Amino acid sequence: MILDLHVHSEASDDSRAPVETHLRILARKRVARPIDGIVLTEHRHFDFKTDYRALEDRYGMRILRGAEVETDYGHVLVYGVNPDIVARFDFADVRLPAQEVITEVRRLGGIALPCHPGRANIGLCEHYEQKPPLEGVVGVEACNGGSRGDEDRRVEGLLARYGYRGFGGSDAHLVAFVGLCATVFDDEIRDTDQLVAALAAGRFRSIDYR
Repeated sequence: MILDLHVHSEASDDSRAPVETHLRILARKRVARPIDGIVLTEHRHFDFKTDYRALEDRYGMRILRGAEVETDYGHVLVYGVNPDIVARFDFADVRLPAQEVITEVRRLGGIALPCHPGRANIGLCEHYEQKPPLEGVVGVEACNGGSRGDEDRRVEGLLARYGYRGFGGSDAHLVAFVGLCATVFDDEIRDTDQLVAALAAGRFRSIDYR
């Protein structure tokens, strides 16, 4: 199963892309980008209320949800968000302690993975040059649809040195970018619990459609 694990919609403050338009683009480009579903990772908040089942049925794609938060080691994607995690962390805080996010999110039933680690200022590579490595990191975003220059190449050294698994996400803020990078899973992912389990087990790899 192939999922784009890093998608933004108009619910993020820097995106104007409707969720349905993302799906419409993927349906149109299914041969070039054979994506089975997306994970909405809106910036600094999580929406428990919106029901996407009608869109899932209409386009035959899975729609799951996570969040992108900001930490002292750069940006991190959180999957398996539940009331306990939201109660533990203020997602609007732009200086969350990364080690606590990694450790506590896992303890509370989710998983937190650093994204676009090769990016300046907000990526893990740059922070690792000045700080000790984080404990408990399962994987990092090795393929990001918004990466420029050598940002993704920088991540190769990170994977080799620390043994991290690499996943992929488009980081789409515009519908044209959705599905450019994605993650191939060894198992079918029907819901968020299965997503968290597959990520925790390392049963995935990144794929690049650019």
